[in-house]
Amino acid sequence: MKRPVSSIPTGPAENEIGAQRRVIAAIKREIAAGVHAPGSRLPSTRALAAEWGLSRTTVTAAFEQLAAEGYLETRPGARARLAAGLAQVESAAEDTPESRTTKLSAYGQRLASAAPIPWSPQPFPIDFRYGELAGGDFPTLAWRRALTKAVTRRPARLRYGDPRGLPELRAALQGYLWRGRGLRCDIDDILVVNGSQQGFDLCTRLLLDPGDRVVIEDPGYNLARQAFLAAGAELAPQPVDREGMQTAALPPARLAFVTPSHQLPLGSILSAPRRQELLAWAARHGAFVIEDDYDAEYRHGVGPVPPLRSLDQAGSVIYLGTVSKTLSPTLRLGYLVLPPALREIFARAKRMVDRHTPELEQAALAELIESGAYERHVRRIRRRNGERRAALLKVLRERLGERVSIVGTDAGLHILAWINGLPQTREAELTERAAAASLGLYGVSGLYDRPDDPERRAGLVIGYAALDEAQIAAGIARLDGLLRELGA
Repeated sequence: MKRPVSSIPTGPAENEIGAQRRVIAAIKREIAAGVHAPGSRLPSTRALAAEWGLSRTTVTAAFEQLAAEGYLETRPGARARLAAGLAQVESAAEDTPESRTTKLSAYGQRLASAAPIPWSPQPFPIDFRYGELAGGDFPTLAWRRALTKAVTRRPARLRYGDPRGLPELRAALQGYLWRGRGLRCDIDDILVVNGSQQGFDLCTRLLLDPGDRVVIEDPGYNLARQAFLAAGAELAPQPVDREGMQTAALPPARLAFVTPSHQLPLGSILSAPRRQELLAWAARHGAFVIEDDYDAEYRHGVGPVPPLRSLDQAGSVIYLGTVSKTLSPTLRLGYLVLPPALREIFARAKRMVDRHTPELEQAALAELIESGAYERHVRRIRRRNGERRAALLKVLRERLGERVSIVGTDAGLHILAWINGLPQTREAELTERAAAASLGLYGVSGLYDRPDDPERRAGLVIGYAALDEAQIAAGIARLDGLLRELGA
């Protein structure tokens, strides 16, 4: 019979629990190394205690734990045996993480094959990334008051909540959508989700099978595109122009995804005739339309555009809203306004995925809306971001002039700058040089269905909501220098 080869070093201050854990770890290492054959007897607890300089109580407790985990078989009056079925454990122990072959599901394989979306954990000193907000714009005091009020409302029982969301938040959103967006809906139409991305995920799970067709804007929102591809959908990209997505010849499809109030990234607004064509198409084919109203609070010189959902008479439109562009993308709070036919199944799916969105944040947002603080905050940051936008457009005109063509300035928190004289094939070179100069610039090509198109100009999606006027001016000055280096 082989004796253990491991030593159990102990210190004078080591407690009994620590020594017991060392014994367990040592015996497991010996099993993995093949020191003990399956079914063989181990030395007695008395012998091991003497050899290792431990109390017999410590070694006995370690054996009992190993027996409970299925490594040893014990019975009164006999030495412990190694469990007979551990032969498979030994061979599995020889595998390393590098040698394992991982078989993903079809969904996992589709997701793995998609082009990764670049993401940097730390922003550049001057970063024009779209979707980020200035930390100083967050309504810290109002949010803290709302959170404190939510925390102090201690319920008699802590339990899982309604998967659709807190009733008080859904009621607050119902009123806000009518006041702010002219959208009438029932409280039961609203489902609170963990940001817009979970909204996409629920739609793909419930409305798409592999091979179903999805109409998308081209260019368009990349994470939505990847959600549809991971679901196995066949994408039908539709060109976008000054009137939004072209709708005259849409193919039959199961789903359509649009950003009609401020197209991402070109900034156009879906015209009234095209809205009517899209809704008629959906009713004709029994399709659903996901309306992503991601930054509708920001209008510059034009009035608010009513959402597509407000025109829907056939129950075809799923409205998707978020507070990521008004409060913070870190909160992960969004909501769906669903057609009545989809209410129940979406609530059941939400419960299956994560029970419900965290209720503390829901309660705080409800308090913020009900108190009027949310809409006061929106008015304030709308003015502030209007100032940033004006500063950006001014410095672009002064610094770059005719070298750029600017579109999408009427709404939202970003603009699109086409670089005249610089082909799309050099767009990556521009953004790489910018990164080397500690400047965050982001090309538009990755948002197209065909990223590489030599007929297209290079373009930059320029977000400005996280910068002040001085940073904006410094960033465009650096861009000016880079374009001169590239001969644009």
